[in-house]
Amino acid sequence: MSEPHSHSHLWPGVPLALGSAALFGATPPLSKLLLNGVNPFMLAGLLYLGAGLGLALYRLLRGRQAVAGEAQLTAGDIPWLALAIGMGGVIAPVLLMFGLTLNTASSSALLLNLEGLATMAIAWLVYRENVDRRLLFGAFAILAGAILLSWQGEGVAFNRGALMVAGACLAWGIDNNFTRRISATDPVVIAMLKGLVAGVVNVGLALAGGALFPPASVIAATAAVGFFGIGVSLVMFIVALRHLGTARTGAYYSLAPFIGALLAIAILGDAVTLKLAAAGVLMGVGLWLHLSERHEHEHDHEELEHEHSHVHDEHHQHHHDGPVSEPHSHWHRHAPMRHRHPHYPDLHHRHGHG
Repeated sequence: MSEPHSHSHLWPGVPLALGSAALFGATPPLSKLLLNGVNPFMLAGLLYLGAGLGLALYRLLRGRQAVAGEAQLTAGDIPWLALAIGMGGVIAPVLLMFGLTLNTASSSALLLNLEGLATMAIAWLVYRENVDRRLLFGAFAILAGAILLSWQGEGVAFNRGALMVAGACLAWGIDNNFTRRISATDPVVIAMLKGLVAGVVNVGLALAGGALFPPASVIAATAAVGFFGIGVSLVMFIVALRHLGTARTGAYYSLAPFIGALLAIAILGDAVTLKLAAAGVLMGVGLWLHLSERHEHEHDHEELEHEHSHVHDEHHQHHHDGPVSEPHSHWHRHAPMRHRHPHYPDLHHRHGHG
């Protein structure tokens, strides 16, 4: 057995969540650069198909190594996966696309910030995930920055289109919380299936509406953007869920619009504005509040048996017959334990708070 590992409670969840936000934030400016004039359903479908097919190829190339390093989906995981895909890969994109046709772009951009709020609210109110005032203030600072970035001076038009966009955000929030329930299993498989299903649905809707496939060069470029901006981003998001819980991962993910705005300046030549600077300050304050959070108290670990990818740290003190590589995945038992250290609501810290 190898020596126990010790690392900061910020690692690797926070870098993964921020990396996920960066990749997703890069998707809109890159898509705008490459894909002007493409049907919105076709664009969404090709992005998601690029993510699904790219991850399928990655997993095929890794073969047995991929299976050994991650817990695989079981029959009990399938309903949660189906619900997550249905909400985030089918219902949300369809609601969003129809909402965009009935609402102004500026109003829709403002409403899309509701996804982070919905994700956190569901995690807090439904799944009782620990959310303290520091986290709330940080999340609202990040959300305020995202709203400011989206503000076009027109406010929100409360019409049927607005309700559809808000419904899409709620569906994505539900998707994020359902995905957390299966985040211990192989994130590549989860993201791959989400990408393939969402891609097929959106391309099908585009073709049904009379859209045509763009040139092969555009399809290839879209697939590449989708692989990194949606596929790799989603894998990182799922692994971050393991370490941070849903509320915190969702809050970090809300930084994506700011990252996208910075890339639009660098790639598309957009102007640096006072609004962008103010949004950056708000998001910076929110990020600092989250990074400086130190949730630490004495807590109990009840006896637990489960399977997930792990290393031999203070929560994994079991033996193997012979040498093993890390990380690895297998069914293992956690003995009861009581100790104190900084932690997030990860796979091993989903206890209640008085």
